[in-house]
Amino acid sequence: MSTKTRERPAAVILTKGAEDRIAHLMSKAPDDAIGVKLSTPRRGCSGLAYSVDYVAEEAKFDEKIETPGGIFYIDGASVLYLVGSTMDWQEDDFTAGFVFENPNAKGACGCGESFMV
Repeated sequence: MSTKTRERPAAVILTKGAEDRIAHLMSKAPDDAIGVKLSTPRRGCSGLAYSVDYVAEEAKFDEKIETPGGIFYIDGASVLYLVGSTMDWQEDDFTAGFVFENPNAKGACGCGESFMV
């Protein structure tokens, strides 16, 4: 009897806009950057915030998603808060930034900087 391993879906779905922004970030990344990483540090009035930063080395429990423009990591400690989320990049005349649809968020602060699970 053999064991079959199935590929699991990524914890976060990246839209085309998010993938394009990751490619843009990697095109101007510091020399030691191997990708960009999403984490959820404790911050803001609701508890957790989204943070996207360059990363210089892989951490053991980080999730790794290969995109056409570079590698996207999800902090291992943040995955449970993000499973099933969609990450997009949106720009208009006044703002630009990553936008998240997170089914795990039970609420958010009024300014949109943080969320709670």
